[in-house]
Amino acid sequence: MSTYRVAQVTSPDGRFEIVEREVPQPGPGHVRIAVDACGICHSDAVFVGAKVPGVRFPLVPGHEVAGRIDALGEGAQDRGWQIGDRVAVGWFGGSCGHCTACRQGDFIVCENLKVPGWAYDGGFAEAVIAPSDALARIPDALAAADAAPMACAGVTTYNGLRRSSARPGDLVAVLGIGGLGHLAVQYAVAMGFETVAIARGADKADFAEQLGAHHYVDSTAGTGVADALRSLGGAKVVLATAANSAAIAATVDGLAHRGELVVIGAAPEPLDISPMQLLMSGRVVRGHPSGTSQDVEDTMAFSALHGIRPIVEAVPLSQADEAYQKMLSGAARFRMVLTV
Repeated sequence: MSTYRVAQVTSPDGRFEIVEREVPQPGPGHVRIAVDACGICHSDAVFVGAKVPGVRFPLVPGHEVAGRIDALGEGAQDRGWQIGDRVAVGWFGGSCGHCTACRQGDFIVCENLKVPGWAYDGGFAEAVIAPSDALARIPDALAAADAAPMACAGVTTYNGLRRSSARPGDLVAVLGIGGLGHLAVQYAVAMGFETVAIARGADKADFAEQLGAHHYVDSTAGTGVADALRSLGGAKVVLATAANSAAIAATVDGLAHRGELVVIGAAPEPLDISPMQLLMSGRVVRGHPSGTSQDVEDTMAFSALHGIRPIVEAVPLSQADEAYQKMLSGAARFRMVLTV
């Protein structure tokens, strides 16, 4: 093909339009990916709304990419990649290799992290050029529409749990069972944790049980989330996927001694947590970023092994604007995915 389609916005918070561009060629150390699917993440709104520096328009977002390599730049083959390889690219779209974090091997907190849809055109397109260090191999057991959300939503929740202080048998609570949380509950159960799902309303109890949760806590009930967790013995870890600072802070007193609150829900408001809530019981609060390309591979392999899949609503690239607006409105069924 000589041209390919992209879904782009030309101004902050603009509507998406489908346009054709000339097919790009990958430079040294890069590959071109023929996109099969791309998830729509709520973080895309940060770039579409130009809420971070360095956003350039027209903008093609998308950092949950799944597809096949169809062209190799110089040196990419030397790194083990071949045309036809099924690959995913997520929030980790490559690192600079020279900042302090990179030199310490902590690539996901690279000071110059190359997030697709910010550092370069993302996956709302028929093709993407990506650096080879951003690539994660997709196992045969995963369809593209399932693999795409694993590159951000999946790896963030999977890594958040496996790098926490919890061990099999510990009580672990997941706050929120939406786009991130419904994956987190499945991972927590598969990792051997006694799993608590926390959400708003008694009507979500059946869904939490379907995901495998051992307990359900309705955050709107009169007892309160912290009391409910304490009645279960206190949580070793709370994984906060809900982007609600008040709801996140309400879990702290439900942590056991030396308990850990792992925050992955991106909320702009400050957390109302007092030092005394942390000091006397030795509790820890930490933010957790996404994961490297190797972490994405690990996430997909674990998901394939345990039969864990995201709940997705797939729509064609031509309906990118409708799908994005549905995600923004909260009407989406967990993960919206564009398919090519």
